[in-house]
Amino acid sequence: MLVERSYLTATMQLHNDGLDYGKQVPDLSIVIVNWNTCNLLERCLASVWKDMSIANGLQVEMFVVDNASTDESVPLVRARFPQVKLIENQENRGFARANNQAIQASQGRYVLLLNPDTEVRPNALGTLIQFMDTHPEAGAAGSRLLNPDGTLQHSAHPLPTLLREFWRLFHLDALWSYSCYRMDEWDEKEPIEVEAVMGACLILRREALRQVGLLDESYFIYSEEVDLCYRLHQAGWRVYWVPQAVVMHYGGQSTRQMAGEMFIRLYQGKLFYFRKHYGRGTFQVYKLLLLLASLARLCISPLAWLERSPERQRHLTLANYYSRLIRSLPKL
Repeated sequence: MLVERSYLTATMQLHNDGLDYGKQVPDLSIVIVNWNTCNLLERCLASVWKDMSIANGLQVEMFVVDNASTDESVPLVRARFPQVKLIENQENRGFARANNQAIQASQGRYVLLLNPDTEVRPNALGTLIQFMDTHPEAGAAGSRLLNPDGTLQHSAHPLPTLLREFWRLFHLDALWSYSCYRMDEWDEKEPIEVEAVMGACLILRREALRQVGLLDESYFIYSEEVDLCYRLHQAGWRVYWVPQAVVMHYGGQSTRQMAGEMFIRLYQGKLFYFRKHYGRGTFQVYKLLLLLASLARLCISPLAWLERSPERQRHLTLANYYSRLIRSLPKL
């Protein structure tokens, strides 16, 4: 059940005020939260190591927070990447809480949240750090994410509002792009100021984190980076998309293992976001909006039988997810 929690995370003191300043502070602390993505995690860490090898003088520390994986993730990190600081959770603590564990233990001038299903392209890390160094107004920045086939992944978007969610849920962007950016039309040589970026590769200024707080642990997964971007904007920081820093993102490799549950978690996070930032009235309106959109999806789902597989199966699966969402709404 979605409940309003005391917002301790946003005011949490980072554990870096007592640093030993006799030691060199790393330029970057990389935080990777992993859950049962052993093979992808190995490729991700290898790509980071390779990028670090060509970054002159870049000081980096790396954390892997494992959320009770049952595959070989932990033995892999211990055996192949002993330089990584490994945090082993005995239960799945969720994305926000696990990231916060490592952020609090880290010391870098910047913190990079990096998904385990990513591969860093050459000079991506150095490019992000250089951008943050030369743009002191930036509280956060996201890299250009590519799909495995090399196409652009839409990783920046406006902050959610009721109207934008209505536009998105009823697929009105096909008429006029309002709930999303037209990133395909953007110049890939120039950084662009945006409202929010995806957390798959998100660099954060430590000074900004000290001011606005860490990720809100009320979010188990999804919307926590949107919430953070919202708070950064409220505090006067800016958020950017930096296309010169390129990272490949496979996308949804952990969540795909529990796709139905993650679909519910997605909207649970959105509901909490609206209640937290816009109040109970907006929260209730958004629940009604979700109900209407779900019913509309179910009404057209019989048309899926007129399509060929695999499109038919995809639409039927989505119909099942929306049916589960309707049943879950009273508890969310």
